[in-house]
Amino acid sequence: MNLKITDHLIQEQLKQITRRHFLQNLSTGIGGIAAASILGGCSTFFDKKGNPTQISNNPMEPSVSHFRAKAKKIIYMHMAGAPSQIELFDYKPELYKLNGKECPPSLLEGKKFAFINGKPNMLGPIASFNQYGNSGAWVSNHLPNFSRAVDEVCFIKSMHTNEFNHAPAQLFMHTGSPRMGRPAIGAWVTYGLGSENENLPGFIVLASGGKTPDAGKSIWGSGFLPSVYQGVQCRSEGDPVLYVSDPHNQDRTIKGDIINTINEINKEHLAEYNDPEINTRIAQYEMAYKMQISVPEVMDISKEPAYIHQMYGTQPGKSSFANNCLLARRLVEQGVRYVQLFHWGWDSHGADDFTSLTGGFVERCKEIDQAMTALLEDLKQRGLLEETLIVWGGEFGRTPIREIRPGANPKNIGRDHNPDAFTVWMAGAGVKAGYTHGETDEISFNVIKDKVHVHDFQATILHLLGMNHEQLTYFYQGRDFRLTDVHGQIVKQVLS
Repeated sequence: MNLKITDHLIQEQLKQITRRHFLQNLSTGIGGIAAASILGGCSTFFDKKGNPTQISNNPMEPSVSHFRAKAKKIIYMHMAGAPSQIELFDYKPELYKLNGKECPPSLLEGKKFAFINGKPNMLGPIASFNQYGNSGAWVSNHLPNFSRAVDEVCFIKSMHTNEFNHAPAQLFMHTGSPRMGRPAIGAWVTYGLGSENENLPGFIVLASGGKTPDAGKSIWGSGFLPSVYQGVQCRSEGDPVLYVSDPHNQDRTIKGDIINTINEINKEHLAEYNDPEINTRIAQYEMAYKMQISVPEVMDISKEPAYIHQMYGTQPGKSSFANNCLLARRLVEQGVRYVQLFHWGWDSHGADDFTSLTGGFVERCKEIDQAMTALLEDLKQRGLLEETLIVWGGEFGRTPIREIRPGANPKNIGRDHNPDAFTVWMAGAGVKAGYTHGETDEISFNVIKDKVHVHDFQATILHLLGMNHEQLTYFYQGRDFRLTDVHGQIVKQVLS
């Protein structure tokens, strides 16, 4: 059963808007009642046992999935800039022996690099490795805390992508396309499943590291989906959401009257034009009003006990990856469907100390190590890991070849982009814990076993959330679109 309706007459009447979309976005107030009356008030779907049922008309209200979901929520941690798998998880003893030797021409033939030119040298791992846990997973000395959590994790060491520059690769990873205009995976998820908390957005974004990713806010946008499904960026410093606080000397009653008046005008326009974006505007005004109470409360980590702050390494009132990890736990606790964390600063070219594998890279590892480990442990102790999917990764990997920028200090060591091999990991609901999938060659340059493409990865995430990636579609510009385009196979080996 698709998440769309194929009735041609309805599509034409509603300007080729899907029935589910129309119902969902006309669910607020009088407009929603009218739409429900005209179109039957509900849509057929499947319950957890595979039986036909009905779904709510509310766009952000939870609905039932294609099949029984292993995961109800997801926290996706993206390390913007692409961390080196060679210095973290993909242990390659042969590469130590090749350090400083000239790169064989055969390795460069047919390859596209962002910055490598001439005859570069090989670069051995700037890290030491040990095996940990019952699984014997390899982890470098840069992540000492994470080493104790490896038996909760499923590593995928055979990821590859089509893109070798940051913005297109980030877009590809999160929207399924290297070009702007497609919905982010978080938007697809909330479009398909809604949210479990009517007072909070279903898709929340938290960014740290001082900058947003190269692809900008497009990687949490709604694309051609109604804008009610776009990610809402929150902050751990200052107001959680810009302008969430009431202006000075304006009480909540006045704000409520203003919103009601604006929405009455919007409903008149909606009745006249049947434009679903008008209803999105209505829903967003009402959500913003609810968020003024719910968001400051859930985003206030100062209420957490001292042992939790010690566990995560958090500092209330600051902007940090650690604070965002704790916020992510609090958000999924409150029913937020999709929480996206971006941590910037992983582009390790060696152009300066910040981008050096011996400088900034080490600092980035320290920034995430304790907090992401605490997130796993905290979710587990609260029983939330059983229903929450955790994802960690970047947009591509790094080369086993050293990159030397003209004029750069030779003490700063870096690697170029490598789209052909990188590592991600998953943990939690529905994932095979203590398992490693896939393998790269002896220098971590190419995948040699069990390749996993970005679209395969996306299909697997949707599957864990109870959705068939081939059936989660949206009719736009004359055809059905989906996150995985016309590609993608579920990586069944990683499923528990």
